[in-house]
Parts: sequence; structure tokens; C-alpha cells
Amino acid sequence: MPLARVEASITGSVLLAGILLKLGTYGFFRFSISLLPKATLFFMPLIQSLSMISLFYAGLSTIRQTDFKRLIAYSSVSRMAVVCLGLFSLNFYGIVGSFVLMLAHAFSSSGLFILVTILYNRNNSRLIKYFRGISNKMPIFTILFLLFTLANISFPGSMNFVGEMLIFLGLFQNFKLITILINLSVILSATYSLFLYNRIAFGLESLYLFEINRDLTRLEFYNVLPLIVCCFFFGLNTNFLNLLEIPVTKILYIYV
Repeated sequence: MPLARVEASITGSVLLAGILLKLGTYGFFRFSISLLPKATLFFMPLIQSLSMISLFYAGLSTIRQTDFKRLIAYSSVSRMAVVCLGLFSLNFYGIVGSFVLMLAHAFSSSGLFILVTILYNRNNSRLIKYFRGISNKMPIFTILFLLFTLANISFPGSMNFVGEMLIFLGLFQNFKLITILINLSVILSATYSLFLYNRIAFGLESLYLFEINRDLTRLEFYNVLPLIVCCFFFGLNTNFLNLLEIPVTKILYIYV
């Protein structure tokens, strides 16, 4: 999946990030948790163990990436591991948080893919080492990239923050040790995300790449504007969580 998202076009990357990557976790909720409660309880320790391994392995793999599109793709794998842990906490807060984080990640990851693909189309390169100082010539791009980066690391005020906090709250009720361990993933997430932003946004301009650079066009700006608005509007206005109360409560009634 990460390699497919790297090689796909901008449309394919957005579809993979926003929809296809979420089908696995949705399938867990729709079929495993809803229809197979005994199997869910039996395999819950295995799923949680695999999710923990995936969380840290994907996070450490993301740090060493030199291709910025691949870095974002691997970071998505790490976020989906958190979603799985929330689903298999089998309590209200964990499952609601998983749905919120799935939706929030669709917004933030899709926006990041759009922006880095725009950068790739301008310069015909995805290697992070060739990019620096873009804030001098692309200020609008830099501001939007910062906002999406903050959303991706679950900065307070973003929808991602709401989802992760609910997952941590749900996990802490029954799995305190797991909650403490996955909080370390926040450090990994901030490390590779802020490294990418700091590396390409600041420093001396790269003379090789910036001869043809220009800031976002109006069409490109309006393509990503709805995504960033959704990231922070639903992060500050959480009334939409009431829509999930009845369906999630009905599912958890099986496990009471």
C-alpha cells in the first residue's frame, strides 16, 4: 500500500489515503466487532500486539525515508495502527475515537499528498535533500503545509487531536500499559513530520530546484482549502460526535 501511494498520481494518492486505507479498519468494525463477538474477544490480544508492532516499526521506518511522498505514506500506516488499537479497546470512547481519527486522517493525509505532488510536479524530484528554503518563494504553500503537518501530528484544535485523545481515553480504561506505550508514538510522529517541514521550508534556497518554482495557483489553493477547513472546523466543533453515539452503543451492547 505505501509503495502504491508513492507511485500513484495525485488522484490515486488521495483515493488511497482517504478511502482505501480505511477499508480494513472499517471492515474490522463492520464484520469482526459487529458480527463475530467471540472471535473478536479471542483474537483481541493478537490484534493489539500486531498493532503495537506496526505502530513503532512504521514510525521508525518513516524517520529514515528520503522521499517525501513515501514518508507521508509510511506515516499513514502508523496512524492506522492507532485506529486498530482504538477499535479493539471495545469501549465507547475508543471506537468513536477510531472513527474520528479515520476521518481526520483522510483530510490531513490527502492534503499533504496534494501539496507534495504539486511540489514534485514543479521540480521533478521527490528527494527531501534537494528541497530547502521554499518559504521564501512559496509562502502560501508553506503555510498550508504547516497546517496540514500540525493536523497530521494531532495538534490541539485539529480533528486528529480529538480522535487520538478519545482513543487514549478508551484504551486507558482497560489497557493502561498499552496507552503509556503508544503515547511514545506521538514523539515519533512529531519527529518525522516536523523534520520534513523544517527541512523543506527553511534554510538557504536550493539553486538547482527553485529556478522554476512559483507559489500555488488559485485552482491549487481551492483544491486543498476544504480539507484544511474540515481538519480544524470539526476539531473545534465536536457536536458531530453525537451522530456516533447510538450506532456504537448498539454494537457494544453485545459485549456487556
